[in-house]
This record gives sequence, structure tokens and C-alpha cells, in this order.
Amino acid sequence: MPPPARGRDRRPASGAARSAGFLPFRRGPDGLEVLLVHPGGPFWARRDEGAWSLPKGEIEPGEEPLAAAQREVEEETGFRLGGPAIPLGEVTQRGGKRVVAWAVECELDPGAIRSGTFALEWPPRSGHVREFPEVDRAAWFGVGEARRRLLASQAPFLDALVRVVG
Repeated sequence: MPPPARGRDRRPASGAARSAGFLPFRRGPDGLEVLLVHPGGPFWARRDEGAWSLPKGEIEPGEEPLAAAQREVEEETGFRLGGPAIPLGEVTQRGGKRVVAWAVECELDPGAIRSGTFALEWPPRSGHVREFPEVDRAAWFGVGEARRRLLASQAPFLDALVRVVG
């Protein structure tokens, strides 16, 4: 098992949310590649570098983190992941949310994602509630490009994956 990933040196706020997810990976012709997702909705629409994430979501009370990760990946992408889960550790994001992740080697078609949706009043204070996808796109990236696209607080997962699988 790899050493735990380390996030920024911040302590989670009391009662901070905890999420779980997967970092899907494959061995491409140019080396290791990871599948990242871009968050849907108006807040992220114009952001690219530093905005992508591994597919993840909140752990429900009483739910096992690995089961939550599998459920969340399916909700965000429509993909049911199989294969051995490789633990990547846990990080704390800027807002205090703790995220635990696993890697799984797989081959997925990013063009085939089917994301769940969420409702949001948009524009703000307009009284109009709109549905937005949780994830608006997914893509495979080499390690260098993934590091540029990924939320900085999740980069330790990429480092842990590289340590484990090369």
C-alpha cells in the first residue's frame, strides 16, 4: 500500500464533509494517463486549468468510503468501475473537505459519460431554477497535463498513483 497522499497543510473544519472517489488510469502509448472530470454548472463553465477533478462525491452517513467512491463515480459518469482498487490516501481540500481516493486501471470512453444533475437557482436571485450536470465532460490526460488541469489539492493523488504504478 502506498503512503497516504498529503494535501495542503490545513486542518479540516469541525464536521467537515468527507468525499470519496476514484482516479481511473490506463497505460497509453506515451505513458500513464488518468481520467479526470470537469464540474458542470455555471461556476466552472469558463475555468479549465486547476478546475478538473477525479470523479468523487460525498460519503453518506454509515456508508463505507470505497462503496461511496464506486457509487459516486457511477452517478457522475455513468461508468461502473471494476478491477482492484488501489488506495491513494486522503487529502484535505482548501474548504476543509476531506477526500479519500483509490485508483483503478480501466479503459473508459470519455465521450460516453452520463452524469447526474443538480438544481440551482440561476441566475442568482432570479427565481429560475435550472438543472445542470454534475460533470460536463471527461478526458484522458498524461500525468503532466493532468497536473495542470487538476485541482491543486488533489495533486497528491496523482503523485501517489505515479509512485505505485510508475
